[in-house]
Amino acid sequence: MLKPTRISITRVVFLLSLAATALAFGVVVLISGEVREKSIRDLARDEAHQTSTLVFETLYSAMRKGWSKAEITDVIIRLQTALPDLTVDVIRGPAVIEQFGEMGSDLAVIRADPLLQQVFATGKEVLVPGQTGIRYLYPVKAKQECLECHTSAKLGDINGVIDIIYPIHALKVSLDYVLNSVLAYFFGILLLLSAALYWKLKLFVVRPITKMVALMQEIILHTDLTRRVESDGIISEVADLSEYFNKLLHTVEDYQNKLEDLSIRDPLTRLYNRRKFNEFLDHEIERAKRHGHSFCIVQMDLDDFKNINDTFGHPIGDLVLKELASVLLRDIRRTDLIARVGADEFAVLLPETDPEEGAKVAEKLRQTVAELVLSLPIGGVKITASIGLVSYPENAEDLQRLAIAADVAIYKAKRMGKNQVAVIGESDDTTSIIFSQGEMVRSALAEGRLVPFFQPIVGVADGSVAAYEVLARVIDGDKAICANDFIESAEELGLAGEIDDAVFDGALAAMAAGVLGDAKVFVNLSAKSLTNRERMLAIPGRLAAAGIAPGRIVLEITEREALPHFGDVITVVNELRAQGLAFALDDFGSGFSSFLYLKYITVDYVKIEGSFVRQVVTDSRDRIMVEHIHSMAHSFGMVTIAEFVEDEATLELLREMGIDLCQGYHVGMPRAVSAL
Repeated sequence: MLKPTRISITRVVFLLSLAATALAFGVVVLISGEVREKSIRDLARDEAHQTSTLVFETLYSAMRKGWSKAEITDVIIRLQTALPDLTVDVIRGPAVIEQFGEMGSDLAVIRADPLLQQVFATGKEVLVPGQTGIRYLYPVKAKQECLECHTSAKLGDINGVIDIIYPIHALKVSLDYVLNSVLAYFFGILLLLSAALYWKLKLFVVRPITKMVALMQEIILHTDLTRRVESDGIISEVADLSEYFNKLLHTVEDYQNKLEDLSIRDPLTRLYNRRKFNEFLDHEIERAKRHGHSFCIVQMDLDDFKNINDTFGHPIGDLVLKELASVLLRDIRRTDLIARVGADEFAVLLPETDPEEGAKVAEKLRQTVAELVLSLPIGGVKITASIGLVSYPENAEDLQRLAIAADVAIYKAKRMGKNQVAVIGESDDTTSIIFSQGEMVRSALAEGRLVPFFQPIVGVADGSVAAYEVLARVIDGDKAICANDFIESAEELGLAGEIDDAVFDGALAAMAAGVLGDAKVFVNLSAKSLTNRERMLAIPGRLAAAGIAPGRIVLEITEREALPHFGDVITVVNELRAQGLAFALDDFGSGFSSFLYLKYITVDYVKIEGSFVRQVVTDSRDRIMVEHIHSMAHSFGMVTIAEFVEDEATLELLREMGIDLCQGYHVGMPRAVSAL
């Protein structure tokens, strides 16, 4: 389809102005003749009327003096001589001719001139325009004083006609008339131009913009980005505005579609993500409640997938996930729904499926994964998966409980040796405990009931508070549940990192509020946080945002967390110490590798294992261990802290040994920030 010819608004205004000027010129040309004739008539009438009155008064004055015909004729000749441009003639009426006789050939002139006859008959003046002059016939009517001489005349009779021929070139145009005419034409042209501009601008500019605004309102009201502006105007700027607005709408619509897609799909595998999966799951729960049927969830966690990333690199790991996703998508039933819910976790929703049928599907998927050989650039790769199977309503009746149950089932499959399908049974006491504790922790995190408690670390010599250790507690009514009661289950369910963040943020808030004074704060780190390099290196930024000096934070690490990733831990510790943070070895002496740490990891504090301190007064072997640990730590320039100080005798013995700091129920109980 050919585009209509378009023109710029600047050119439109120029052409409209030009057209208005041409129109005005044409109008002036067309009506100039009529205006000229009208002006001449009006001016001639006024001029001739004044002249006729002057002539009449002159003649009348002469006649009142009793002048003869010759004298009156002489007066007329003198008037014509005084006004050479005018031709003045006086024609007597029949009544005057009858009483006083003719002056020349008045009767012949009257009979030969129809205009004179008309004036004598009607008594009205007559103005006749010509090419070179204006003829004006002025009737002289008898007044009361005229009747003294013209005895045969009656009042109002036409005694004569003054015939004046007035040349056009002698007309004197009035300045007011000229100005008024010019202004009238100017305002007339201006009015025409304004009307033309208004109509054109309204038609070609205002109407398209109004339509565009109306469309914008509809788009905002209905959130319909599929609408487009009709760009059929001839004004190029308006057409460009419509065209680029349509392009903008297309771009926004495209981005919206992409964002909607990203909000519901995993960008790597193109499967649904966890958020969308939870929406489907929530809908399926409502449908199951309404119709009274059951359904199952198959949650799959790849075994040792981290080894693939570490060995071959993340690009190969991504290829594995993409290939596996395509295989799973091909292998599930048409009514099933699959999603990627974690880094290496997949979930399959099996609508209207009982536990027995769900177990068959789960086992089939496990076999599919186990028998699959993925063809990758590095060669064939085999993987296995641990699968947890949960069902509604047998295992849980809401989304949150089903998610926890699925995590517990996977945990059980891992404990069974991996590459297994596990379900939650009534005899799974450990699983039930993990399930309940995990639910408690999730709820506490969501409701802000997982809070930090602070236990003082005091100087052994003088009892002054040198620092506080931050401990996680779950507030349940009037009770504060100790971390030992839930931390293992939380770690199994992958909640340790969230607990670390909640406790750390609470500690930073207390420090920023000045509740802890200038004391240092010891923070325990889970294995998940300690081995997450990105999370660890973000700590200085979090401190800076809270206005806390890095030197006030001491991060505690233990053998259990550090040993599996010893090299990475050393690197992170060195980088953070270079930024001002301090580190403490916790539970020192509890494992065989404790002394190895002192050789390879530079720390600032050594916390002596509490089992040695608790019986240090009564057990000489514990006393020897504590003394040697203290001596060795001092030789490395480290500060020693004794844990589990529970009586005065222990505190006194530690003072004799020269232990630097201590903590325990005897010197200070863990308390909420409000109780400090």
